Amino acid sequence: MPDFGTWSEQKMEAQMGLLLRTGVLASCAIMFAGAVLYLLRNGSERVSYAAFQGEPASLRNISGILREARLGGARGLIQVGVLVMIATPVMRVVFAVFGFARQKQWRFVLISLIVLGLLAFGLFGSK
Repeated sequence: MPDFGTWSEQKMEAQMGLLLRTGVLASCAIMFAGAVLYLLRNGSERVSYAAFQGEPASLRNISGILREARLGGARGLIQVGVLVMIATPVMRVVFAVFGFARQKQWRFVLISLIVLGLLAFGLFGSK
């Protein structure tokens, strides 16, 4: 957790960098684990390119993805990694809101909240 005692711009940038690196590394590790598991279970199957087969219906929403990963499904684990990758820049914007608020830079708080609203609309409200 960041130390909010002396919240300088450099400290905020360092914390944001750490947040982004951690998110990317975590998502890559999760996706890699899922890919290894998938290849161990399905690596010897013959591939048919005659017809496109998309993801099963259970992997088309967040609750289904989490359920599949919890049950040890490789595809679910890969999808969780993708979700973590998507959440990483969103968490950066959330972090920016709190960091700018701590610095009392209200214009940047407002801009970050607008960006966060646009991200939320893009992820959840554009159906």
